[in-house]
Amino acid sequence: MDLKDIKAIIDLMKKNSISEFELEKQDFKIKLKRGGFTPVAGEEPAQIIYAPVHGGPAGLPPGPAAAPAPVSNEIEIKSPMIGTFYRAPSPESAPYVDIGSEVGPETVVSIIEAMKVMNEIKSEVRGVITQVLIENGKPVEFGQPLFKVRPL
Repeated sequence: MDLKDIKAIIDLMKKNSISEFELEKQDFKIKLKRGGFTPVAGEEPAQIIYAPVHGGPAGLPPGPAAAPAPVSNEIEIKSPMIGTFYRAPSPESAPYVDIGSEVGPETVVSIIEAMKVMNEIKSEVRGVITQVLIENGKPVEFGQPLFKVRPL
């Protein structure tokens, strides 16, 4: 579901005076709720709440809240697109980078396949790879962190 679909749902909610909408599909859940403060001309804004659904026994409360992440000087290399993440140019090849690999701004760190096109992903920073955050062959979203790099 993209932003255009969400906006269309919000418009339908306004036109039909629906105050709450919820959709759950596989690992995606969206809940829209109108209410709260009143902005321009007495119209209530839609409130968007997005949360991934985690597989677990139904009826159990969620686990404890995660502790805030410690402040780090590490830089994240993020996915510039939606697609499938590959660490190497082919299944038989060694990964472009591993933990401990030194990279520069032009160093290719992975490939993302999008619509049958292989797109090389470059580091764009100078540093040392400290973490690989995505498993080979897994789908990635736009802006999703792929690697962590300690700057040099």
